[in-house]
Amino acid sequence: MASHIGRRKFLATLGGVAAAWPIRAEAQQSRMPVLGFLASASEAAYTTTAAAVRQGLNEAGYSIPIVFANGSDPVQYGLVASLNRPGGNITGISYIEAQLGPKRIQLLRLLNPKAAVIAVLVNPKNPNAADAKTYEAAGRSLGVDIVFVNASTEQELKEAFDRAVEQRADALLVHVDALFNEQGGETQIVVLAAQHRLPTMTAGGTFPARGGLISYGANISDLQRQAGVYVARILRGEKPADLPVVQPTNFALRVNLKTAKALGLSIPESFLLLADEVIE
Repeated sequence: MASHIGRRKFLATLGGVAAAWPIRAEAQQSRMPVLGFLASASEAAYTTTAAAVRQGLNEAGYSIPIVFANGSDPVQYGLVASLNRPGGNITGISYIEAQLGPKRIQLLRLLNPKAAVIAVLVNPKNPNAADAKTYEAAGRSLGVDIVFVNASTEQELKEAFDRAVEQRADALLVHVDALFNEQGGETQIVVLAAQHRLPTMTAGGTFPARGGLISYGANISDLQRQAGVYVARILRGEKPADLPVVQPTNFALRVNLKTAKALGLSIPESFLLLADEVIE
């Protein structure tokens, strides 16, 4: 009983304190500090206190390191201050997918120099849909009209292809979105493109392998590997603020000739010379 009362008096004297105490041998071997909050009352009673402590830690630079890997512009969306000096506790990998949109428009025009209308498939519920507006300027510079067709569900994908055909699109460019990139969505796009006989391009390198016509984009697997390298460097003590955002330097153009033949599309030799992979 005496030891129990003594422990209670000890807790009452502490009130509420934060301490980075190792609670087991494994913790002593870890580089990540373990922060304990010792108090004499329930956790709920110290909600405000704990929040204030967390705020102080954040201001002192102790917040959870984050490594991202995505296709949007991290500066535009406020994730980092700049690509070279991210600042804060976030860094990562940018696939620069949005910036590649105009390049993809150019490639579709090179594929079919007579193309007058190119449809762009976007998910209006994804904030990156606004990035697709850059395609319009690219289209104007090439004398191509850009029309947008929307889809945010698998059912709407079929409707989007119908609208593209109604607007006499000569080709369709798929903007980056999880719905379009995942295997089910990508397979559905392959099927719809074949049904509508509509030359279609995506960013994903697996698209031509699954029967799609063309893809153009960065080597995503290598970039994701580099994300793992960044995680390891941070665990060894480096700060995210000092690690520049990695951008791709290698891009691949892939084309499926069997699909082109099924579409009745004759691919110019100048286009094939640019291709990094030709599936026959």
